[in-house]
Amino acid sequence: MAQRDESFAEFFTSRFDSARRTAHALCGNWLEAEEIAQSAFVSMYGRWNKVRIDSADAYLHTVLTRTFLDTKRRGRRREQVVADPPDQAVQPDLSASEDRPSLLAALQEVPPRQRAVLVLRFVRDLSVEEVAETLGCTTGTVKSQTARGLATLRKAYGAVTGDVLLLQVAG
Repeated sequence: MAQRDESFAEFFTSRFDSARRTAHALCGNWLEAEEIAQSAFVSMYGRWNKVRIDSADAYLHTVLTRTFLDTKRRGRRREQVVADPPDQAVQPDLSASEDRPSLLAALQEVPPRQRAVLVLRFVRDLSVEEVAETLGCTTGTVKSQTARGLATLRKAYGAVTGDVLLLQVAG
């Protein structure tokens, strides 16, 4: 049991910030992103004995994305009362380009499933096949959701900034 906890703690420590950034790209809200990432890791911890270490990252992407999509299907967030508030507020990643806020605002206009595909493909840099496996759908669905999501993102980005968003997908 101690070895299981140690291996999970190591995985959590090394992946949490990345998972939180991915969740933020999905939902556009740092507090909600923190909740999504935490929920994903709690879910993973319950199954940690069955997770193969070489596929743990892929499993994290799957759980994280499905947790996000579940919150959107419910149409509301579950709130939990905690005894003590966190010591410090979640800080956004400020090392990104100055276009990032506009792009994230536009991304929130993309429907959740298409947004999940775009984030997994372009933020997490997963292949079409990996996204299909993560979402439990076909590669054709990933391709069509990518095309529709990019079209919506381009239109929303133009509405937010007045600029044209040039995105091209290879392959």
